[in-house]
Amino acid sequence: MSKAGYRLISGFFYSPYGAKVPRRTLSTSKRIADLVTAHQLEQQLKSSEEYVVHWFRRDLRLNDNHALSLALRSGKKVIPLFIFDREILDNLEDTSDKRVQFIHDTLQSLDGALREQGSSILFLHGQVGDCFVDILRRFPISAVYCNKDYEPAARARDSQVEELLRHHGVAFHSLKDQVLFEENEVLKDDGTAYTVFTPYSRKWKAALADAKLQHFETSTHLNAFAPILHPKIPGMQQLGFMKCDYPHYPTQPSISLLKRYEETRNLPALDATTHLSVHLRFGTISIRECVRVARANSETWLNELIWREFFMMILYHHPRVVTDCFKPQYEAIAWRNDEQDFHSWCEGKTGYPMVDAGMRELKATGFMHNRVRMVVASFLCKHLLIDWRRGEAYFARLLLDYELSSNNGNWQWSAGCGCDAAPYFRVFNPMEQQRKFDPDLEYCKRWLDADDFYRSPIVDHAMARQRALTVYGAALKSMTA
Repeated sequence: MSKAGYRLISGFFYSPYGAKVPRRTLSTSKRIADLVTAHQLEQQLKSSEEYVVHWFRRDLRLNDNHALSLALRSGKKVIPLFIFDREILDNLEDTSDKRVQFIHDTLQSLDGALREQGSSILFLHGQVGDCFVDILRRFPISAVYCNKDYEPAARARDSQVEELLRHHGVAFHSLKDQVLFEENEVLKDDGTAYTVFTPYSRKWKAALADAKLQHFETSTHLNAFAPILHPKIPGMQQLGFMKCDYPHYPTQPSISLLKRYEETRNLPALDATTHLSVHLRFGTISIRECVRVARANSETWLNELIWREFFMMILYHHPRVVTDCFKPQYEAIAWRNDEQDFHSWCEGKTGYPMVDAGMRELKATGFMHNRVRMVVASFLCKHLLIDWRRGEAYFARLLLDYELSSNNGNWQWSAGCGCDAAPYFRVFNPMEQQRKFDPDLEYCKRWLDADDFYRSPIVDHAMARQRALTVYGAALKSMTA
């Protein structure tokens, strides 16, 4: 692979494959923190009392927020913080990124709500370590509260921050918030982690029966925010990005939709999915609220929430999956990696209507229907024999709801090399998938022009299926010989 895909973590991105990207030079490269002098901040402090910080990351909400709730009950005034990490942002090639825009808009709304309470978010723009050095110099801080992030790069970052704070005598409190059960809370009887979903889900549901879905109240403690009005959020251009559009989805699940979810969720022409994945990704909705609603209204959607935590658990215990196949023997697959085929797939010009419609929907909106995601991923890996990592990286660049663990897990599932009990010879027929789930071509016509339906397929299904079985079989045989 000539260029790595970007992974979205804690609001922003990193490149797990180590690809070198020229740093973008910004005319507004000075950190936002430097625009406010220490003297100005000191003038706003009402006394020499200590403060605590709540560090917003993947929890961009006030309601039912675990770490924020504890910070507000700490007995000290709370400084809300968000860091625009230049170590990550300056290495992004695309200056029109829907996820950065989503984060920016969400933070602007969050900051507005706090200003109505006489407080505000402290926005810093720089390297995370440098930003905390600035904070420690400017404010008397006794503790930092945040919610856990389980991705490898985020864990490494948090360890460095915790060490820095400890050196200055500041406590670092990291709480469970983005999952119901953490990586070591649903284990086999022998104490090891599950690698197959079905037994994991049974154990997860058994644990749920005894779990108390606590709601972390904050509304009665909003007066605990520090009465400091920081400069407002920097504009997108100040951060080095251009304003762009993205689809806006409700932050609450539709009960009527969930009641018929099992029957309609696979039909891409209908608006029959919850669209909550982006809100779960950035924490604009609580996972506890989602589980409460799912348990009461849709077992199928509950299973999807369990899949999310299963893949997070897999990533935590097997961080190598970021770059490697979960099943090591699949590294022997002789991928074709034809560049023209990959380009045709990216542009939605394969000659298979459901594949092409899905890829164009992704490019236009940053979203793709779940059923269609499986079809296009299977097509890339099995029909075109292109390494799953290339497709995974392409999705990582464009998906508004991009989640490293889920994206990685689902791509490996599609390629047959992940933690899936099914054998590798499952190959979706894209025409049969279209006839079954979009029989009237309503979804396909939404994204394709009339001429696209006359496009010749770039590969014959029967030939491609047999080729995939042959290549996969040869790879596994070579590993056991």
